[in-house]
Amino acid sequence: MLSHLLENLDIEIFADGANLSDMIKKYNEMPWIKGFTTNPTLLRKAGVEDYEKFAKQVIELIPDRSISFEVIADELDIMVVQAKKISSWGENVFVKIPVMNTQGVPTYEVIDVLSKLGVKVNVTAVFTMEQVDAIDRCLRPGVPAYISIFAGRIADSGVDPTDLMTYAPNLVAGTQIKILWASPREVLNIFQAEACGCHIITVADSLLNKLSSVGKKHRQFSQETVQMFYDDAQKAGYTL
Repeated sequence: MLSHLLENLDIEIFADGANLSDMIKKYNEMPWIKGFTTNPTLLRKAGVEDYEKFAKQVIELIPDRSISFEVIADELDIMVVQAKKISSWGENVFVKIPVMNTQGVPTYEVIDVLSKLGVKVNVTAVFTMEQVDAIDRCLRPGVPAYISIFAGRIADSGVDPTDLMTYAPNLVAGTQIKILWASPREVLNIFQAEACGCHIITVADSLLNKLSSVGKKHRQFSQETVQMFYDDAQKAGYTL
């Protein structure tokens, strides 16, 4: 039932992570996972030592679904060189370009050059409407692209991201640009992202593991929670 529900969502769920054996292989077997994303931080946490070797292993395993790999340069001209290389690894590869470098310099010219070359980009670390507008102007018609807006981190700052997450899909309607809700914090965000009109949401393994609760009756949830508290008290040997 859960699999049927997830397969029939309008929004695409992408698994976000860098553990090849325990995470990527597992979710590759699930048809409701429509793509995969990663980033240098996730790679480092997973203990990946050879970026290119890892990426090519993933592409060999998953030749038919979207996969995003990120450039690691901070200089704009080197970003272009790295993006061309990453793009050459596979037809299903999207190249993640940060919306700015570490000095705060926007990467719009990088996005413009790559889109003109037909490179499929995934512009990441996007937080503002102004950034979305600027990126949209750089992308070429007919060239697939993602704009990854970090809605979860926007919410972490105490700001409701739904206005931006509704604005962006309307802006790119009728194009091959897809808006991606990044950094979700709870399962509810999947349904919020769909309601906003977002095309994709990236979901980490820790959150994917909570999807079994989707559709669960709340009274059942209540009883299971009470059972958990009781069982743990018994196991701990607490007395009053």
